[in-house]
Amino acid sequence: MRALQLDKSNCNKQAPTAYTVDDLPKPIHQLQLDTILTKRFSGQSLNIANAIGILDLLTSYTRLMNDPAKGGDIHKKLSLIELSQHIHQKINLASLEISAVASELDCEEERANQFAFYLKEREGKTENKLIIGSIIIGAVGSIAAEVISNNSSNTGLVGGFTIGVSLVEASLGAMMLVNKRKVDFSHPNNALTDIWKNAKVSKFFPPSLWYYLTYEYTPKNEKSLAKQLVDKWFIFGQLTKDNGKSEKKPYDLYFSKGGRYSASELKNRADMLDQTEAYVTLMKQDLKSLTKEIEALQ
Repeated sequence: MRALQLDKSNCNKQAPTAYTVDDLPKPIHQLQLDTILTKRFSGQSLNIANAIGILDLLTSYTRLMNDPAKGGDIHKKLSLIELSQHIHQKINLASLEISAVASELDCEEERANQFAFYLKEREGKTENKLIIGSIIIGAVGSIAAEVISNNSSNTGLVGGFTIGVSLVEASLGAMMLVNKRKVDFSHPNNALTDIWKNAKVSKFFPPSLWYYLTYEYTPKNEKSLAKQLVDKWFIFGQLTKDNGKSEKKPYDLYFSKGGRYSASELKNRADMLDQTEAYVTLMKQDLKSLTKEIEALQ
């Protein structure tokens, strides 16, 4: 098992994310948006534009596109090209950030699954040996009991031998039930921690993505994607409500920097990472919608 212990994960290839609350975009519903935007873009597209910091660029671009006074002015065309380039550079950069985060989540998911598979394989090999041993003990015991009964009139000896064989079989059966291995599994750069704690800033997710995951439209009490994700962990039984006793331990395990995992716990962690990755990649759908609405202005 020690050969499999990893002090560091090879999944994290990007520099640690470091920023403050001031670096996050202000919630879209707290901003006074120009009507030229609200009339031409959906709320979803404006929110994603706010997340990646292009509202001002988008306002300038839309105003210029809809300015009839300048007509086919060459300066207008050049300005539109320049604004368009800046906007799409921001969109492409956001898309790359999403892909980078998603790839790390996917890598950590596969890593957890590989360890879970390894543990299950080891457990399976031990269980097969115990089953074979139980079959052999049972067969040998039956034959020996028959031989003893045929050659001895001492029923107590036969009964004692039969009980002994039964106890050995029961012991092997009990060993099958407790045949659960664990392995040291580290994850110092833990994406699940920020989701669970609903942190104001994230050590894992970049500002635009963290804004997207934690944005809540408070006038309608809409839950953020991060809170919805935690709710689903409880609904699907991946986490259980804290009763002040044993349920605290899984929280410490999943949302810490690592610990001793069983195969089922590793599989559960992999599923949680997969669900987080799915929510992260949803941001690309909003970027696609925003791009289409920008193209529709032309």
